Amino acid sequence: MSTRTARTAWNGTLMEGGGQVELTSSGAGTFDVSFPKRTADEAGGTTSPEELIAAAHTSCYAMQLSGVIAAAGGTPVALEVSADVTLRPDPAGGLHITTIALTVRGEVEGLDEAGFLAAAENAKATCPVSKALTGTEITLNASLA
Repeated sequence: MSTRTARTAWNGTLMEGGGQVELTSSGAGTFDVSFPKRTADEAGGTTSPEELIAAAHTSCYAMQLSGVIAAAGGTPVALEVSADVTLRPDPAGGLHITTIALTVRGEVEGLDEAGFLAAAENAKATCPVSKALTGTEITLNASLA
């Protein structure tokens, strides 16, 4: 199987510094990161570890759900997946990702609503990124379009 690589170059202190995260393996881009913007309501053109986790989770989940639907005898036509990753203060100190809320709307042939919901739950449990995030509460809101 494969190994993927990203790197971050950081300069300065936590509050005044900043960095760039580079998607090294794919060469898909370099994105600014900043701690103050990480914890602010508005990102102001920078990304964060939480947004990158959300992106990883949605793409992984969409792939996994597509495969689970096919294995259940359905045909995925279109899947729209979003993830809300919530960062909060940790009572033990620092910060903690407390929840990830996955939402999926699917257009699927060959599965009824119950079959789709079962496939969606299966994909949540078996998606490699979900497995990597064990210990974080992951919720799912799934429906057919």
